Amino acid sequence: MSEIYVEKLHTTPLGVERIKRNLGLETDDVVEYCRTVVRNADSCDVIIKGKNWYVSGGDFVITINAHSHTIITAHKIPLKPRTT
Repeated sequence: MSEIYVEKLHTTPLGVERIKRNLGLETDDVVEYCRTVVRNADSCDVIIKGKNWYVSGGDFVITINAHSHTIITAHKIPLKPRTT
């Protein structure tokens, strides 16, 4: 994702609380946390589906509105048990 778009990322006060709760974050600056994650393109996949971007990196997905650059939510992805 282009640095121009990363700098435009923002969220609402309710979004801050939702993202902190869903990811179990201690920081109050969740926007900067999400910017850091998005900048680390080597370990993230960005999927554009409809009006949203889905940035996934390991055990989480961050949902961003492509038009307004609003971070909508973030969720942890449960790890699947390995079968041998």
